[in-house]
Amino acid sequence: MAVQAHATAKYIRTSAQKAGLVLDLIRGRDVNAALSTLKFARKGVARDIEKVLRSAIANATQKEGFGGDVERLMVTACYANQGPSQKRIRPAPMGRAFRVVKRTAHLTVQVAEKPSKVKAAAPTEGAPKRVRGAKPKAKTTAAEGRARKTSTKKQATSRA
Repeated sequence: MAVQAHATAKYIRTSAQKAGLVLDLIRGRDVNAALSTLKFARKGVARDIEKVLRSAIANATQKEGFGGDVERLMVTACYANQGPSQKRIRPAPMGRAFRVVKRTAHLTVQVAEKPSKVKAAAPTEGAPKRVRGAKPKAKTTAAEGRARKTSTKKQATSRA
């Protein structure tokens, strides 16, 4: 069974929507490609996601049954849930006030080992495979098809 591990960072000062844009870049990739993508991402939250990914990799290496090869790890799932929002007040003209909402997010990254390559089984014996682009063999000949069409026309006119 493949080793799975996850890591979570809570109360990160960004919105879940902004973090989700970066998490979409690394979902389904192997960990080395994900780390290099995060290193060159232009979003500030990429640094926080990189820390969480490195923590998930470390968690996987400590699990029982880990093969020892970090190259085989890949990001299976990553998501950002909304955390609590801090409500602040900003003074506005004429004694009014505007509300400022400072959002937080909970970032989760899951990694797992790729399954090892298994040699595919030989194709089963049965109907012969058609060559790509070849047309299927005709079931009836052209003369039989014409005879069938004329017989149905005769039956339709005799019923009327």
